[in-house]
Amino acid sequence: MAQSPHQQATGGVDLRDLVRDVPDFPKPGILFRDLTPLMRDPAGWQEVIRRLAGLCEQLQPDLIVGIESRGFIVGTALATSVQLGFVPVRKPGKLPGAVTGVDYALEYGSDRLEIHSDALEGGERVLVVDDLLATGGTAAACAQLVAAAGGSLCGFGFVAELAALEGRRRLPPGQPVESLIIYS
Repeated sequence: MAQSPHQQATGGVDLRDLVRDVPDFPKPGILFRDLTPLMRDPAGWQEVIRRLAGLCEQLQPDLIVGIESRGFIVGTALATSVQLGFVPVRKPGKLPGAVTGVDYALEYGSDRLEIHSDALEGGERVLVVDDLLATGGTAAACAQLVAAAGGSLCGFGFVAELAALEGRRRLPPGQPVESLIIYS
């Protein structure tokens, strides 16, 4: 197999080198951290899943919960790797059948997340994953949703974190939070 151009001599992968910075997207003054080049790089993506699998080994979840939509990409790859089930958390109106939902505040307005009502009724230990931790509002709402649906949150895993936005402060205290790349 060909070595990725981002593979280090030690065999590790520098994940940060695989993230593209896009200035002024989606609006002027925003520096967007684009993870799609990381997802495109086989060695880089394998390293992401390997590291998150290590978090699973530590926390021993029963299920992986991924937040719409990029959390589905991370979550299904991780769940497959560690041989666990995957449960999607979606925006309103996207899941058939009975759902449990939680409304949460955004900087300008509100939003809602939903999960199938029977997805966690066995009290499973849940690791919530997403691509990015920014302000923490969506991840915090997902933690509330896991509890409302009957699950037991055991931690969070993110590919990247924008630490200056202090999203960790909005997450439930005492919960493990692992971010593979942290931007200050």
